[in-house]
Order: sequence, then C-alpha cells, then structure tokens
Amino acid sequence: MSEKKEFFTSRWGMILSVIGIAVGTGNIWRFSRIVAQNGGGSFLIPWVMFLFLWSIPLIIAEFAIGKYTRYGNIGAIAKIAGEKFAWMGAFVGFVATAIMFYYSVVAGWCIKYLTQSVSGTLVTTQDHMGLWTSFTGGYEPIFFHFLAMAIGAFVIYRGVVGGIERTNRILIPSLLVILLILAIRAVTLPGAWDGIAYLFTPNLDTLLDYRVWLAALTQNAWDTGAGWGLILTYACYARQKEDIALNASITAFGNNSVSLLAGITIFSTVFALSPGEGIKELISGQGSTNTGLAFIFLPQLFEKLPGGVLVQGFFSTIFFLGLTFAAITSLISMIELAVKTFVDMGLERKRALVFVAVLGFLLGIPSAISMTFFENQDFVWGIALMISGGFISFAIIKHGADSFRQKAVNGEGSDVQIGRWYNVVITWIIPLQVVVLIGWWFYLSISSFDTEGWWNPLNTYSVGTCLMQWGVIMTVFILLNKLMVRRTLRTGTGA
Repeated sequence: MSEKKEFFTSRWGMILSVIGIAVGTGNIWRFSRIVAQNGGGSFLIPWVMFLFLWSIPLIIAEFAIGKYTRYGNIGAIAKIAGEKFAWMGAFVGFVATAIMFYYSVVAGWCIKYLTQSVSGTLVTTQDHMGLWTSFTGGYEPIFFHFLAMAIGAFVIYRGVVGGIERTNRILIPSLLVILLILAIRAVTLPGAWDGIAYLFTPNLDTLLDYRVWLAALTQNAWDTGAGWGLILTYACYARQKEDIALNASITAFGNNSVSLLAGITIFSTVFALSPGEGIKELISGQGSTNTGLAFIFLPQLFEKLPGGVLVQGFFSTIFFLGLTFAAITSLISMIELAVKTFVDMGLERKRALVFVAVLGFLLGIPSAISMTFFENQDFVWGIALMISGGFISFAIIKHGADSFRQKAVNGEGSDVQIGRWYNVVITWIIPLQVVVLIGWWFYLSISSFDTEGWWNPLNTYSVGTCLMQWGVIMTVFILLNKLMVRRTLRTGTGA
C-alpha cells in the first residue's frame, strides 16, 4: 500500500531544513580541527574555491534530481542515468549512511557535554583534557550514541512536517543566535586576535601539499552536504514551485558563513587560553586533542565569563545545546536518507525506521569505543564523498547536462535561471576535480608520504584502507543492482 506523501509547507521551512543538513557539527567540531591540521589560513583558499567549483553546483544538482524524480538516491540515479547505474545511487546513499554510524557518536558527545553543563560539572572541572580523554576512552559513549540515535529516530517518526520541518524551524535559528553570542565573547578575550590571525593568514607553501586540497574539498562536502544525497532526499518533499538555484545559494553561503563564525569562536578561544607557538603543534596533530578541539577548549571559554558559576554554566549550557541542535539536525537527515531508501523499495515507513535506527546504533558502536576506528571511518567516508559527487555528476552527464538543466534545474518555480556555464561545471570541472585530487593523493601517498604503508588496509590513514572499503561496498551493490532496481522502480513509492 502506498503511503501518504508529505511536502514541506513553505520555502522557509524547506530552506531551514536543508540548512539543518548543512549546518551541523561539521561546521563547529570538524571545520576547526581540519583547519588546524591543514595550515590555518592556507586552508581557506581552496575551501572557498571549492564552494563555487564543487558545493554549489552539486547542491543545485541534488535539489533538481530529488524534486524532478521524487525518489531517493537509488531510484533517482536509475531514473536520471539509467537502470544499470542504480548501484551508483546506492553507493552515494551508503556513504552518507556510513557517516551516520559514527556521526551519531559525535552527537552523543554533544549530549554528554550538555548534561555536564547543566549539572555544573563542566565549568567547575580543572582538567578539561583529562575529562575528554577519560570519557572517550571508556564505554560511556555507547549510551550517548544510543540516545542520539533514539532522538533522531523519534524526529523522523514524527514525519516530514511534524518532525523534520518543525524541528529545524526551532533549532537552526536558535543555533545561530547562540553562535553569535559566543563569537562576540570569544573575540574580546586577550590574545584572541592571534587565533583570528591563524585562521585568516595563509602560508602559501602549504598550498603545494595535496592533502590541503583534498581536505578542503572533503570539508566543503562535509560543510554543505554537497554530494551526500541528503539534499536530494529532502528535495523529494519540496513543493513543485521551489526555486532550486535560490535555495541552493542560500544553503551554501549561509552554511559556510556559520563555519567561519564557529572557526573565529574556537580559534580565538584556543589561542587566548593557550598562548605561544606550542599550541599550533598541539592542535594541528592527529589524535584525541585535535578530534576533541571544540570539547576541550570551548568549555574553558565559559570560565572566563564574568558573573560566577551560574552565568558560566548558562553559557556553557547554551553552547552545547546549540552544538547538540546542530548534530541532531544533521543526524536526522542521514536517518531519513536511509529510511527513504527502504521506503522506495516498498518497506513500510515505521519498519524501515526501526531497522535503520537499530542498524545505525549497532554499527556505530566500534566508533564509540575506539578513537582509532572513528578516525579511520571519518577519513575513508569523508574522501568517498568526492566519489559520490562524481557519481551524481556522471548521472547528469549520462542524462544530458543541457537537457537536465532546462527540465530539472530551470523548471517550474525557478525564478533564478541557471545558464550554460552549469553544463561545463557538471560535465568537466567536477569530474576533473575528482580525478586530479584522488589521483594526486594516490601518487604522492605511494611515492612520498606513505611509501611503506600506503597499501595496508589496516592502516588508519592509508590508500589501501579506502580502496578495500570502497571496493567491497561497490562490489556488493553492483551484484545487487537488478534487485534494487526491481524493488525500487517497480514496487516502490517514488514518483
């Protein structure tokens, strides 16, 4: 039996929900640590470039594909590119789902720190580094990972309008207000401008490192949600008269502005509280300190606020409430993507939700108890977002870029019309970025940076671990291609 289709009730609700996909802990937790690992201000140059060369074109593509086909990733790619390429849509969806497994763990960290803020523990402790390592080194993250997944599942259970749209209408504006308040306080700390200088002053030598460019494109995908298939999923519920180009632009620019605001807040705080050259080496390395950058240093910001423990506890609470909001709004989009996939195949929505939530919890446990496993998954599937973007680009090329632009992008409701430049970007520039950056990474890993361990699939940050995990998933989906097409296009609930 086909289920009643829901649609977002307004453009504002749609935009806030899509911004909810984009504005997540990736803007606050991940952006700051990736900037720290990749040369500070140098990183921002390719990061801004890829906003225009990667993120905006793919966001437009996802909006258009979802609205045009009304299918999730498998059905959408099959409809656009042809049935034999449905496996590509499955891979795009799996990448986002694999990220969901460990992203729920991050959301759990946020909930844990929110509870400690409410109890007053966070602003009275003297050892924030010890608090972080003690928490992440035990089994407690499993419980908070479960809690995050349960909250996300409950929102999805409430539906598109009552769950996704209503939640984002409340949480996203609240998050922006909280970030603005904290940024103002952070930049007034003594020594804060050293952090701002670190964020915005480029070291041009680092631009010759392929890893900076790879990280910039990956982070852009993380920041904006471009290439995940998440926006494609939400676009299935867009009203027919939604303006694709306008919505995509608002999403991209609004999201990256939040990243910069969060970066200013975090680096101002880090450099104000830990002055000296040594802090650069500390935050730029791999491991727990870098991964927990926002969790270790931001609580120390609140201790600098005047007004005593109550005021400090209040600001600590609203920050981690905002961070939790950001995590949940992104997590629900990942859960919805997976649920939509199974609903398209004919599974009843509530059963699909239970299956996805239970599977997400179980497969997230390894990341909850092992920081090494967590960082491996973040590395593997973060880079895989480039392949996902390449597959979306391929689908449009296969369909015919100009035909797609005219029918799907510039169709009904699009007051802002996209010109022929879009054909060039989708057909040539996006595939070229995928080939050049992944090829550059392969070559230099093999020849220079990891000559002995690049092939080892058990290394956390190796070419081998990526190829093994990507290869297994692609092989499975290629073998299941006909079954997925039969279940999705012939018995499913798409358009």
